[in-house]
Amino acid sequence: MKNEIEENVLATARRSLHAVGELVIAGPQHRSHGTIRLRPSAGGFAGVASGVAVEDGDVVSDGARIGIDGRSCREIAAAIGVEAGAPAGLYHDGCGVDVDATLALDATAAAVLVDWLADGDTALGAFASVGPVLWPEHFDVGITLDEVNYGVSLGDAFHATPYAYVGPWRKREGAFWNAPFGAFRSARDLPDVDAISAFFVEGREQGH
Repeated sequence: MKNEIEENVLATARRSLHAVGELVIAGPQHRSHGTIRLRPSAGGFAGVASGVAVEDGDVVSDGARIGIDGRSCREIAAAIGVEAGAPAGLYHDGCGVDVDATLALDATAAAVLVDWLADGDTALGAFASVGPVLWPEHFDVGITLDEVNYGVSLGDAFHATPYAYVGPWRKREGAFWNAPFGAFRSARDLPDVDAISAFFVEGREQGH
């Protein structure tokens, strides 16, 4: 990664962005448009159908711009005229953040995270013609190709900091496969889009 930031600061920023993505964008979008899909966008990410986006640490909708830091998802959602809440009945995991919890978003950490999403999205687009999706459940951007999942995560219970992954539906054997779900590489070991793409290519080759 281009910037080294304390893990707890990065984790707090990730949790706040995840909360907004799930509770302010994906949930209301699903209730109005029937889809939970998000996509990386300039300075952040956006709903594919709702027109609501996160841009440079703010939620942007219909000309309104509301800062995330120091506000709750309920406050942010009310400011743009939607009701905060996760998509109902679709999955059991998620951000784990209450709609009334006050969010904290360090600007530098947020920039690192959204840059990683953007690089991952670009790498996936170069790797395959399948359109990547930013999923609100685990907050990772990925694709599925020939029964293998490829993508980038901002971090989770498995690995606290951002990483790229290759997850075959059937278990593979060999040194490349270094994770319970398949293979991963930390963002620290993948300094640019070309390196991320190369990891995906290696995963495809190792999986055959």
